[in-house]
Amino acid sequence: MKKITFARVDDRLIHGEVVTAWVPTYRINHIIIVDDTVAKDPFQRRVLKTLAPRGVRVDPMSVKEATDYLGGEDNEKERILLLTKSPTYYEQLAENGIQLPQVNLGGMGLRGDRKPFVKNVAADPVEIEAIKNLVSKEVHVFYQLVPEQRLIEITNLI
Repeated sequence: MKKITFARVDDRLIHGEVVTAWVPTYRINHIIIVDDTVAKDPFQRRVLKTLAPRGVRVDPMSVKEATDYLGGEDNEKERILLLTKSPTYYEQLAENGIQLPQVNLGGMGLRGDRKPFVKNVAADPVEIEAIKNLVSKEVHVFYQLVPEQRLIEITNLI
């Protein structure tokens, strides 16, 4: 199984905080975006690939594609950043046997049934349940906007 260096939930996927803070902090060289809709959209795929820093490969994948890829043989030189728009994708990956080191909740804006959860994170009831399920699987779930900011434990909030 491939080793995941960092996993983050962020509505914006690849943007300034990811490119200037998370990628260099963890020396990321491969970003995998797990989103069934984005994976099928050629325009979104192209845009996301152009936003990546030089030398960082970007692959939008469906949950199935990500499960298959991440379940493959580890490459110690590969430093993977997983990005999703919702913790429900991480719940699906965990249910498919993918070992997540942690899940960082970043920017999850208000939309639909989402209600404020912590700082700039809003979650709907399905996402809250996904977070609880991840925690029950012993996945460390926390909020942290950027690496320099204090980490806030989600277990204290659910």
